[in-house]
Amino acid sequence: MHNLTVYTVYVIYIQYAQKEVSMNILNVNGLCKEYEKFQLKDVSFSLDSGYIMGFIGSNGAGKTTTLKSIMNVVKPSKGDVSIFGKNFIENEIELKQDIAYMSGDFNHYSKKKLRVITDVVKRFYRDWSDELYSELINRFDLDEEKRVSELSQGMKVKYALALALSHKAKLIILDEPTTGLDPVARDDLLELFQELIEEGNRSILFSTHITTDLEKCADYITYIRGGVIIESMSKDDLLAEYRIVKGAMDQIIDFKRKVISYRETSFGITGLIKTKDLPVNSKVETETPTIEDIMIYYAKEERK
Repeated sequence: MHNLTVYTVYVIYIQYAQKEVSMNILNVNGLCKEYEKFQLKDVSFSLDSGYIMGFIGSNGAGKTTTLKSIMNVVKPSKGDVSIFGKNFIENEIELKQDIAYMSGDFNHYSKKKLRVITDVVKRFYRDWSDELYSELINRFDLDEEKRVSELSQGMKVKYALALALSHKAKLIILDEPTTGLDPVARDDLLELFQELIEEGNRSILFSTHITTDLEKCADYITYIRGGVIIESMSKDDLLAEYRIVKGAMDQIIDFKRKVISYRETSFGITGLIKTKDLPVNSKVETETPTIEDIMIYYAKEERK
């Protein structure tokens, strides 16, 4: 009995220690960027090592602008980014050794062979491993003699990952990597994402508007709408934060103003509400929303 108690305490200690070891790998604080018809407003969120964060929002919500601002591809007008505990602007050259960033397509290199691109890219990284690169090229079934224009979208993403992993990037940032992929290719890629973070020393931040992808692999969700962060939390916490309510108008009328948005049908009303705003003794039917439900009802509220 005594030994069992000691063992139990030891297990709890190890679990606690592992949580403590998890470091803050990315911290975005108060990013702002102004364009003529769009503003990024006080964008803040963070990501620890060993996790996948899905960055969601409708087209034009600010996902790409945020990622480019993080990487200093576009100059934010305000705010700061720290990666691995260091200010990114002040340490950009050093920090990029451990970061992989893929934005959109390889359009600028469409006529280049993979072998040529790799020969250029590898020169920039001190920890580049030819051996690891060869393993990844074989694993992903990539032909280095092919030109970028000859690759499918899925193969382009895998090539970007091969480059990233060959210089042992610890933070991988991808903009819409699953767009244009068929369901099987998307599923394969999401499985690869999960495999990449298993050791706990690497994190992935990827933007998407395909919410089913997030339900398969994301640990955290950051939701941006109109340049403003609506939520940034664990996937489970996000889904617990909201409820779908269903009922007749007279059942919802007392708290209707707290419903984010709703739609009327011949059977009554279906809407989205924050869990904390749902009356304790309410008679309405409730259920847990999907990530897509949350996005759709917020979009309805925005249009309204």
